[in-house]
Amino acid sequence: MFIVRLPVVFAAVLMPVVAWCSQRGYFGPDNGAISDRYPTLLVAAGYAFAIWGVIFLLDLAFALWQLRARLREDDTMQRLRPAAAAGFTLTALWMPIFSQQWFWLALAVIWLALACMAWSAVLLSRDPTPAPGQALWAKFAISLHAGWLSLAAFLNTAQVVVAYRLLPVDDMLGWSLVLFAAAALLVLLLNGRMRGNLGYAAAALWGLIGVYLKQSESALNGAQAAAWCAAAIAALVLVQTLWLRLHPRHRVFSGHLSPGE
Repeated sequence: MFIVRLPVVFAAVLMPVVAWCSQRGYFGPDNGAISDRYPTLLVAAGYAFAIWGVIFLLDLAFALWQLRARLREDDTMQRLRPAAAAGFTLTALWMPIFSQQWFWLALAVIWLALACMAWSAVLLSRDPTPAPGQALWAKFAISLHAGWLSLAAFLNTAQVVVAYRLLPVDDMLGWSLVLFAAAALLVLLLNGRMRGNLGYAAAALWGLIGVYLKQSESALNGAQAAAWCAAAIAALVLVQTLWLRLHPRHRVFSGHLSPGE
């Protein structure tokens, strides 16, 4: 039924609308202003956040694409739509919540959004019978969103630590390296499950390069070490992605392949 597909479109439209309102200050200070108040060793350069514009555009394209009549009863789309709609909605909700500086709630929301988008990206990446156009209009769009959230969730975690001074804020390197390690593990595991997903890897690399550039110019204690840590993780993601793409029968972290794959 058409009504089953409509929430995906509504949620996809909601994200850029809420983002525009957030940048206009309707909910309070914008994300950049709040991030500057609580500097961390995981934050990326400002340019990197422009990826949201691409994500919103591609998610809207996916939302319109999945309305096609031929996809109405598609099994993958039927499984995907609730998670994608939830991920889009949570992404939109995060923005005003973060602007209001309800940091614990924002942290829960962004991790839930990541769970929805990562599950959706894995589903699309491992679909044995993708619909025509699915690789571009669904897989790439959803995976790009999931890849960016995989880093944003850890940035948000670091900001909560700094905002509430849960750990030392004068010397953040120790606990920041733990977050870097956790982020690396998550990204490599998900990228492996997605068999070297180009959209997911591209978003992760974009973010990690942004972290390297930001931290290499930062005056915070440990910033140089954080910059090189981000660069090292980016190199690992790049090597893993190339290996998985070029050696499909030796896909690291992706599990066993069926004989037909």
